[in-house]
Amino acid sequence: MAAPTSVEDYLAALPQESRAALEKLRKTIQAAAPEATETISYQMPAFKDHGRLLVSYAAFKDHCSLFPMSGKVIEDHREELEPYYTRKGTIRFHADKPLPAALVTKIVQARIEENAARSRR
Repeated sequence: MAAPTSVEDYLAALPQESRAALEKLRKTIQAAAPEATETISYQMPAFKDHGRLLVSYAAFKDHCSLFPMSGKVIEDHREELEPYYTRKGTIRFHADKPLPAALVTKIVQARIEENAARSRR
């Protein structure tokens, strides 16, 4: 598969179930970060806020992932993320069991705050 040049190209290439899950995730991120801009980073859809990467997401053969690009944000939400497979920078979920919108919103807002704190330094 050729590298996607837009988020729409990336999503269009996915199976229906993964596409639906990621489109819902995309809308939740957009609502939580209305000033963020979409881009492709590392061949995955991503959002940038004031020039800094905020979050990205992707579909894989057996799961989807949200990448908050912050181990601290994952650790800070450890209890709510308990039902999901997590690692330092990844939250995995299945397309038929997407991440709750309220949790995604909290993660995105935490990343906005984290990026703002870095900018103030």
